[in-house]
Amino acid sequence: MLAAGVGGHSERLGGRRRKMAVESRVTQEEIKKEPEQPIDREKTCPLLLRVFTTNNGRHHRVEEFSRGNVPSSELQIYTWMDATLKELTSLVKEVYPEARKKGTHFNFAIVFTDVKRPGYRVKEIGSTMSGRKGTDDSMTLQSQKFQIGDYLDIAITPPNRAPPPSGRMRPY
Repeated sequence: MLAAGVGGHSERLGGRRRKMAVESRVTQEEIKKEPEQPIDREKTCPLLLRVFTTNNGRHHRVEEFSRGNVPSSELQIYTWMDATLKELTSLVKEVYPEARKKGTHFNFAIVFTDVKRPGYRVKEIGSTMSGRKGTDDSMTLQSQKFQIGDYLDIAITPPNRAPPPSGRMRPY
């Protein structure tokens, strides 16, 4: 006689249960290949995206998000998980006319709660540029594992200044 157990299957032998491990046969490659499900924006309620911007080309320091505080440069955007970086760039440009200049660089990072220790972590996810197509333009929040409740930090660099070196080399 077989009975299902939490965390795997259990087998009843002689009145005692013996746990048997169940292993997933789905590989990481198969998970990555799974296409994103399109979101019907007419039927799906948007999420509130809290966006923090700087115009000096650098992201906010993680400490600025500690103890319930957030930086003062907050934009609140209602959007969906399939929003692209290019789409978010155009929404930011609506609010900040100086960011509309051709060549303005937008560097995106997700600020999220660190599950291993108190506080937040920052993960750079991509960049866009005003007036120029880029490889990260079609990247979505969903594809970067954005979770509702995370923040988005955008470092804006004016066209006359080179963006600072990417922080992607930092060990996160």
